[in-house]
Amino acid sequence: MGNLFCLVQVDQSTVAIKESFGKFVDVLEPGCHCVPWIFGSQLAGHLTLRVQQLDVKCETKTKDNVFVNVVASIQYRAMADKASDAFYKLSNTRSQIQAYVFDVIRAFVPKLNLDDAFEQKNEIAKAVEEELEKAMSAYGYEIVQTLIVDIEPDEHVKRAMNEINAAARMRMAATEKAEAEKILQIKRAEGEAESKYLSGLGIARQRQAIVDGLRDSVLGFAVNVPGTTAKDVMDMVLVTQYFDTMKEIGASSKSSAVFIPHGPGAVRDVATQIRDGLLQGSAAS
Repeated sequence: MGNLFCLVQVDQSTVAIKESFGKFVDVLEPGCHCVPWIFGSQLAGHLTLRVQQLDVKCETKTKDNVFVNVVASIQYRAMADKASDAFYKLSNTRSQIQAYVFDVIRAFVPKLNLDDAFEQKNEIAKAVEEELEKAMSAYGYEIVQTLIVDIEPDEHVKRAMNEINAAARMRMAATEKAEAEKILQIKRAEGEAESKYLSGLGIARQRQAIVDGLRDSVLGFAVNVPGTTAKDVMDMVLVTQYFDTMKEIGASSKSSAVFIPHGPGAVRDVATQIRDGLLQGSAAS
């Protein structure tokens, strides 16, 4: 019915291209327009002004000879004031944009190592956007935004990178473990040294106490029992210690069999041997 009355409707965010006998005449804004087809006027087509998105996957090689697939997302739209250029100058907008993206990525990425390519995604996107902006503005298109959404190396390369990362972490863990064991050994050695030092102090104090006790016993016995000598007191002390030792050996359930001469004269022999040893030690010193 609209064509019968030469009326056409242009939707929102869309423009229509009006021609007369095949020649461009005007760009029709959204709304209702009169297109007298009986006088040779017609609509050549419609052009959307909405933002469109094109995802481009480009295979290229990095500086360290690793093949990667770079996925770029291009958001673009036709400019209303250059609608005629956008409609007439390009027959396939998406193919044109894709060709420019390929050209920029394959010129930029080979200058970078693989790790640098991941770190400089924004720089790659900026280079693509600048090149597209210069090229596509002449055709009536505006580049809204360019994103590098993914850089995907070959599966074998990814596996190798993961193995390198895992090996580095294992090496770090082994270093930390060795350092911890080193600290434990140092602390254990320090503890043992301190323990032996304290044990030595204890033994020295024990022997000093024994000597002091024997001295006090000898002096006290000599005072309380007139006529006794230090030799008599030492013999008595040795007899007492001798029987205490025998008692401990017999009371211990884990003691091995010990054969020693036993009898009243054995005590005297033990005392004589100890005394001779002390005298020999004193003479040697």
